[in-house]
Amino acid sequence: MADTLTAAALTMKDIAREAGVSLATVDRVLHNRPGVRPDTVRRVKAAIERNAFQPHVAAAELARGRARRFAFVMPSGPNPFMQQIEAYLGEMSAWLSARRLGVEMVATDVFDHSMLAASLEALSGDYDGVAVVALDHPGVRAAINDLVDAGTKVVTLVSDVPSSRRHHYVGIDNIAAGRTAGALVGRLVGGRSGKVAIVAGSQGLRDHAERIFGFNQVMAAEFPGLSVLSVLEGRDEDERSEQVLARLLGRHADIVGLYNVGAGTQGVAKALSDAGRDKQVVFVGHDVTALTRRLLLQGVMDAAISQNPGHEARAAVRVLLALARGEPILYEQEKIRIDIVMRDNLP
Repeated sequence: MADTLTAAALTMKDIAREAGVSLATVDRVLHNRPGVRPDTVRRVKAAIERNAFQPHVAAAELARGRARRFAFVMPSGPNPFMQQIEAYLGEMSAWLSARRLGVEMVATDVFDHSMLAASLEALSGDYDGVAVVALDHPGVRAAINDLVDAGTKVVTLVSDVPSSRRHHYVGIDNIAAGRTAGALVGRLVGGRSGKVAIVAGSQGLRDHAERIFGFNQVMAAEFPGLSVLSVLEGRDEDERSEQVLARLLGRHADIVGLYNVGAGTQGVAKALSDAGRDKQVVFVGHDVTALTRRLLLQGVMDAAISQNPGHEARAAVRVLLALARGEPILYEQEKIRIDIVMRDNLP
């Protein structure tokens, strides 16, 4: 399923119309020429900034004569964080238009390696660049390599496949994120001993596997009184995550900590609440969404490790564009950082 998010390319006339001035006035402001009142300058510059308009970039892209097409291969299903990335891509329409870029969303089951590989294979020859939330599997790796061999620029988004020939990875350091989660769970549990549960989408997703690795590193090294149970897989689905955790809670009365590695947060929270243990078990997860914000405020969730979905959306597009143009990637600009969010510092 594809949803085109581009629009007609912005021009100086569009900026003039939005600012309520003449085309000549916009030209004078762009070239810092005198004769324009300060409040008019501010109004024109505000319209330029609001629309991310860069006249020289726009002119160069228009002169090229052909729009570039990028595909974002995203998980199907109601994953709030992935939906945030898609929403931010939608908000970039003016920026994309100015550069004659079309971005299309392709939804697929990223937990099924054969379906994900087939979705990638179907894109060959149709797109200048592809960003993919990828499962680390030989079939997916081969599909990425085939796209690269065909001349398509490929970046992995959120979850990496480092053994593939993808051009770049856009996402956080997931081992560091897992270590952060481990430190939070261990410290917030305090002096209690007991068991710690982990719920992941799939250990086949590199980001989830790396987070679990980092989490277990810290648990083993710093919190010997806590025993980490085998990882549960909920495919980032609320119902499945709820079911697997509810069964685990029924078997272990001494669970004191919980790390939710991916999505399925609503199901995880419901399992805790239904068991009457939402105020007893330290619950650390990922991402600030409407749901996690509410759970933090209610005290059901203790901390969320946050990554900026808007930054990830913009970085993925900027990296693909730089690759398509043969320009250097600004690594520091595109680095995705993590934040620790708790009830008292909710943004």
